Amino acid sequence: MHAPHKGVIITAAILAAGTALVAVPAAPSTAAAAARPMENLGRGVVAVRSSGTSVLVTWRLLGLDPDGIGFNVYRSTAGGSYVKLNAGVLTGGTNYTDSTADLTRANSYRVRPVINGAEQAASGAFTLTADHAVEPVVRIPLRPGGNVKFVWAGDLDGDGEYDYVIDRQTSPQTIEAYRRDGTFLWSVNLGPNSTNQDNIEGGSATVDVGHWDGVTVGDLDSDGRAEVAVRVANGVTFGDGSRHTESDNVRQSIAVLDGRTGAPRAKAPVPTDYLADGPMYARFGIGSLDGTGKSLVAYMKNRVGTGDFNLMMTAWRFNGTSLTNQWKWLRGNGDMADGHNTRIVDVDEDGKDEVAEIGFVLNGDGSLRYSLADEGIVHGDRFHIAKMDPNRAGLQGYGVQQNNPSGLREYYYNAGTGGMLWQHVEDGVGDVGRGMAGDIDPRFPGMEVWSFSGLYNARSNQLTEPDTSLRPWPHLGLWWDGDLTMELLNDGKFEKWNPADPKPTNGLPRLLTTSHYGAVNASGPNPALVGDLFGDWREEVVYTNAAHDQLIIFTTDRPTTTRLYTLAHNPAYRNGMTLKGYLQSHHVDYFLGAGMTKPPAPNITYAGG
Repeated sequence: MHAPHKGVIITAAILAAGTALVAVPAAPSTAAAAARPMENLGRGVVAVRSSGTSVLVTWRLLGLDPDGIGFNVYRSTAGGSYVKLNAGVLTGGTNYTDSTADLTRANSYRVRPVINGAEQAASGAFTLTADHAVEPVVRIPLRPGGNVKFVWAGDLDGDGEYDYVIDRQTSPQTIEAYRRDGTFLWSVNLGPNSTNQDNIEGGSATVDVGHWDGVTVGDLDSDGRAEVAVRVANGVTFGDGSRHTESDNVRQSIAVLDGRTGAPRAKAPVPTDYLADGPMYARFGIGSLDGTGKSLVAYMKNRVGTGDFNLMMTAWRFNGTSLTNQWKWLRGNGDMADGHNTRIVDVDEDGKDEVAEIGFVLNGDGSLRYSLADEGIVHGDRFHIAKMDPNRAGLQGYGVQQNNPSGLREYYYNAGTGGMLWQHVEDGVGDVGRGMAGDIDPRFPGMEVWSFSGLYNARSNQLTEPDTSLRPWPHLGLWWDGDLTMELLNDGKFEKWNPADPKPTNGLPRLLTTSHYGAVNASGPNPALVGDLFGDWREEVVYTNAAHDQLIIFTTDRPTTTRLYTLAHNPAYRNGMTLKGYLQSHHVDYFLGAGMTKPPAPNITYAGG
């Protein structure tokens, strides 16, 4: 653990301007952590045709469901009465294969929980249309428009199911919101200051270019409905037709929008510490920094001439009517390396989230927890924080490096303290542009980590495949096929690593190719969103079609006996769904992989109840 470095400035909104706080690590809480508010989700029932004769129905196990809860599955054909399909109460994986449906007609599915032998109220229903295609896809219509880079999920209308917010990479840019059935809700026009879309120094209202986003979606005031936060500038027109004005085209504000209408519910000015160097690009995310409420976290940068970058990080609290700055942290000339994605996660397991960059971590109050500068960490593109070693206390981190003068390529560390566990150094200086973490080899306890130097078991620092050229491509992970090891998502291909028959990157067994279903990548090799959006604990992947008038959401068509509560009720994972930057895999805060034990119930409460 390392002391703060010269040049770090931390101010709290409740203190007088210029008052400095001593940056010390937060001590672990000795009291029981409060239950943090999470979305009051429904069952998220979804059905896809898994073959010419079968339908796979999946639904959520919720974070607060009691042990022993079971389910009955019901089907209505062509609007008729619902008929129970299963002979006995289902207590395994939350999925069911229906092989008796008349698929020439529309079929609606819903489930009823069973607790202590008593059947509970029915869930919402999902309808599979007559003669539906055999495909692991849910299709949602959109209005015609331009290219979509990012999609965010949030319960905008409070019905317990996710709706969608998308960007349009037009000039000017727009943000649009849709209900889960494709009903259009609203659009925000980001105006003339979004036409300069340079990925380093663009317009003051530009979003979603390079590793920036400046938009996120989540229930910030815990009222049961999600808000949309966006960094705005002069000339933005909101969903209710009102227009945002600033005194010039450089100053900016953060706006919290009503998820149902796109109208601004609150605004606050972006701090002007670096105004002389122009507008600030942003990355947004949401976490529970105090363990009881939600905070909007903003990572913001601009450039000093053609040289170094100013870095400011802030946290904000929305109480339903106003947006208040909780703290502001300025890097100044301190030695804290940032990268291209941010993670908001409880690294010390005290019930409160911290804010992590590739080379440092801030406590939930904005003080510096540690810097990895003394360990030789400089800039890098990718890092992960997860329970990589199930036999070691706490969470672990893994990162890769870009042009580290020491030759450092990748490293593994204690995420709570910053203590280094191992490093890989090679001759020369290299740009390691990708790095991935997940359990893909069940022969070794815990997760594997890999970049381009080989596939390593994280806890043992041992190559699991001696031929380093046979390591998989380190892009994104995906839970899809129902076993406990992770699948891989690489440039529109769902792939499976087989340690008994390793293949080079271009030869891995393929589970699915997204282009076969009309999907196009959102940007480079990336989808627009990966997350557990509905159905059981497996993940969905969101693309658009080539015309950008349809969301194509891939959802698993494979049954599983594995029973896990929805990943969206795991705080670390749900935080990850609010973050973009360079799109990265989300991780739960327990070990999810081969040989895992049953995870503890999350310490949460349902918001808006």
